[in-house]
Amino acid sequence: MEYMSKSIEEIHEALKSSKVTSEQLVKESLEKAHAHQDEYNSFVTIIDDAKATEVTDSLLSGIPYGIKDNYSTKDILSTGSSNTLKDYVPFFTATAIKNLESNGAIGVTKCAMDEFGMGGTGTTCHTGTVLNPWDKTRMTAGSSAGSAASVASGVYPYATGSDTGDSIRKPAAYCGIVGYKPTYGMISRYGLFPFASSLDHCGCLTRSVKDAAIVVDGMKGIDKNDMTSWDSSDINLYESITGDVKGKKLCYIKELCDINEYPNANDELKSHLANFMDVIEKCKSIGIEVEEVSVDKKLLDALASVYVVISCAEATSNMSNLTGFIFGPRGEGKNYIEMMKDHRTKGFSPLIKRRFVIGSYVLQAQNKDRYFHNAQRVRRLLVDRWKELFKDYDAVILPVGSGPAKKLEGSKDILDESTKALEEHLQIGNFGGFPSITIPAGFIDGLPVGVNITGNCYDDANVLNIAYAIESTMNYKGQIAKEVRHD
Repeated sequence: MEYMSKSIEEIHEALKSSKVTSEQLVKESLEKAHAHQDEYNSFVTIIDDAKATEVTDSLLSGIPYGIKDNYSTKDILSTGSSNTLKDYVPFFTATAIKNLESNGAIGVTKCAMDEFGMGGTGTTCHTGTVLNPWDKTRMTAGSSAGSAASVASGVYPYATGSDTGDSIRKPAAYCGIVGYKPTYGMISRYGLFPFASSLDHCGCLTRSVKDAAIVVDGMKGIDKNDMTSWDSSDINLYESITGDVKGKKLCYIKELCDINEYPNANDELKSHLANFMDVIEKCKSIGIEVEEVSVDKKLLDALASVYVVISCAEATSNMSNLTGFIFGPRGEGKNYIEMMKDHRTKGFSPLIKRRFVIGSYVLQAQNKDRYFHNAQRVRRLLVDRWKELFKDYDAVILPVGSGPAKKLEGSKDILDESTKALEEHLQIGNFGGFPSITIPAGFIDGLPVGVNITGNCYDDANVLNIAYAIESTMNYKGQIAKEVRHD
């Protein structure tokens, strides 16, 4: 019997009743990882010498999982999917991974990702493009591309991810699984390669809301090495899930969800928004009150620009240490300046270099107030608007993106102006540090689509319980990707 396609609860029960051993699970997961890699290219490293662990009362004990390659793992290659770190083997393990290890979890892969998390396509990994297990001609989205694809394929029940703009939640939608980033600081970022420190969140990708709760319960905790972490010891996400949503109120944004806002909408967008309204009706059928609200379109249209300015500025600063002297292969040159220039020119992809140029430009003294400070001001306006919504509503529910996974052929890392705000609204969860979860919500032409639920800071248990109740109205929990052939 195969177990990696089952839920964490089911696998744990099988372990406790001795129907399967941890050794057998590791063997199954590694075999699946190698087969998956040949098809979809989701891994930088497959940890073939991964060892079984003792089965305890911890639900995660003895069960394999995947680790996004921007989490530091002691004595295991950790590249961030960048040529600048292609040979980097850390001497310490990220706190979130250590917490999972203390629960008996077994890392069996390091998952490919867009380089240093700076991409939304899964196409900029230094090991190549990650393919979508539902359709190889489609993106997985990114940056947690390998994590999403491997969980969707049943290599293991969960993988870690990181989310700076939507890097857990959009790949989850494109791959038909669950993606959850908790409130900023619930999980320590110590040992996570930094992209944009005020936006970076650790989180997970699973095939059910309950599994997401179990995993984050195992990852979270205050950490003396991360001053932004906070004590969540009184929060048990898994035990808080009851499915009771009587009296809960959700809202959705008219300017993002009304098909009349898109006069040139294609069939995928029309189907996606129609599917979303079906989900709204399901919410109402279980006693959730849902209302349409309005948000200034100018504010929504500024989303993507604010994200680019702030994230690129922070990335430029965070990655100034990647010189080729401390980490990675040395560059060539007659002096240290030439060597550093050679290392960074040859090591970084064009996308990364473009973002560094933007970051450096907006931080220049003559540009800082016009671009960086203005972006910070608009970020505050967006966060304040969402906090106003949370005074009246438990969460905001919205469709993820403008449809199913985009085609790989001819794709560029640019935005379609007509659907820009719809594609980028998940970034608000990062601007405010809000807990945010994506769940699968249907199919368009055989490809999965998702909805997102975002709540107020520290209200994770409420957000997950609402997501669990909505998930229970549909038949997409625990699904394994089945490749769709399109002529």
